[in-house]
Amino acid sequence: MPKEELTFDSCNELVSQFEAVVKQPIKESSSVYYTGVDLGTACVVLAVLDENYKPVAGAYRYADVVRDGMVVDYIGAIRIVRELKEELEEKLDTELIYAAAAIPPGTDTLDGGAIKNVVQGAGFEITALLDEPTAANAVLKIKNGAVVDIGGGTTGITILKDGKVVYVADEPTGGTHFSLVISGAYHIPFSEADVFKRKEENHKELLPLLKPVVEKVASIISSHIKGYDVEEIYLVGGTCCLTGIETIIEKQTGIRTRKPENPMFVTPLGIAFSCNQEVME
Repeated sequence: MPKEELTFDSCNELVSQFEAVVKQPIKESSSVYYTGVDLGTACVVLAVLDENYKPVAGAYRYADVVRDGMVVDYIGAIRIVRELKEELEEKLDTELIYAAAAIPPGTDTLDGGAIKNVVQGAGFEITALLDEPTAANAVLKIKNGAVVDIGGGTTGITILKDGKVVYVADEPTGGTHFSLVISGAYHIPFSEADVFKRKEENHKELLPLLKPVVEKVASIISSHIKGYDVEEIYLVGGTCCLTGIETIIEKQTGIRTRKPENPMFVTPLGIAFSCNQEVME
């Protein structure tokens, strides 16, 4: 029997629906709304789904409130989440009550409480707290392979066998390191390097410069998946928007590597999918 081929069609379709509602929210009468809060190192994203778990609104803001997966500006984080929440409530003409959030794998004992408190402090009832790559897989729906979430500050790795999570890990490397390399090479401030990196038209020029950092990320992935018979790697997270990153990782690991069209919004949507109406203690 041929091995089931994962297509990113449903994932890409969902992400493009989300991109559309970020620009033009769908105001409707839904009995409940589910919000996913993704507190990233580089970007805070809120994704809102209706009662049928269809995207209806979303907002994001580049921010510096989380570093290496840890909340470093607690008050700033609450303020941003609250402002995005209020902005979406106004657009939808409703109150957003329930939210889920995610943390880098293995940091739950360190920072799970802080993330939970930020979401509650912004006025949400929190219903779920899960690790980022597992959240992403609520959208990807992978049965076997490794989901690698490369964010601004951390690289999270989740290995799945027959749809079950068998291993999770997190390493403090990500897009921030890419920006530092660009900043040094171009003699520009870090904040400018960060913006320069996000523009797709610069990716071709940047790839040779960033190749050693991507190879370092690939070697981290290799060391974690060793012994797990991983046949495919699936990339998500804002840093994976870098054109050609998957080719370098595939070459370095020797494992087929793929990514959806817009890897940045997969995790926040997956977090929203994990939201329900049962408030956590």
